[in-house]
Amino acid sequence: MKYILVPIGSTENSINTLQYAIDFANNINAKIFVMRAYKILSKAGAFVNADNTMQRETNLYLRSMINAVDRKGVTIKMITAKGNVMESITSIDRELGIDLIIMGPKSNSIKEEVFLGNTTGSVLKQTNIPMLIIPEKYIFTPLNRVLTAFKSGVINKEGVLEPLQKIITLFKPSCNLLLVKTPSYKDENLVLDPALDAIKTKLTITENATTFQGVLEHFQSQNPDLLCVFRRKRGFFQKLWETNTILKKEFHCNIPLLVLKGKL
Repeated sequence: MKYILVPIGSTENSINTLQYAIDFANNINAKIFVMRAYKILSKAGAFVNADNTMQRETNLYLRSMINAVDRKGVTIKMITAKGNVMESITSIDRELGIDLIIMGPKSNSIKEEVFLGNTTGSVLKQTNIPMLIIPEKYIFTPLNRVLTAFKSGVINKEGVLEPLQKIITLFKPSCNLLLVKTPSYKDENLVLDPALDAIKTKLTITENATTFQGVLEHFQSQNPDLLCVFRRKRGFFQKLWETNTILKKEFHCNIPLLVLKGKL
């Protein structure tokens, strides 16, 4: 992981998310691109230099964020992007090749009952870039225990595990695999891909209606400090395909959540 993108929202927690990203990047020798997107609303009589003004204000906002954190010698570059967040991320990734996105669960929402806000949820739903979602006010600590949950040991896409493999190589945590046998499972789902088998410390097989329920059942006993799941159309975050927002009563994670791209 060489390039980490940190989209910055307007909540107070944005500084905390950026600090976590810096601490994380410092440990894996990565560069950070801090991004903030802005839009120009077309209105009759709007002054001509609205675009320049918004760009300047966005730059000032990003600088104030960077000045408020401990940079720890990490290379940090600012990106001001005109347009919506998802379009901006896609464009940046096309140009630079982003390895990981780090975001807070709520980049703009201040509603206490919300776990995953609309912006973070929409990015998670649409991007193929791995994402690390950092809980509010969470302070970086070296990773010791990773819980990776899935319902099939078959990997259909090359490079899916790279972020997790990098984390295991650098932090050397235990990596417990949780294979959830859902009602629709096939025998082939129980066979681990060699890449998964190579990183496992322990394998637990459980039977639950969904991967999500399997995680809920085993989370306390596993006591991880990183939860890793996979983004699938009908998977752990199935709720996202109905709406981008997830309420805390539906799901809440008090540790960093790594979401890997592609099918598993």
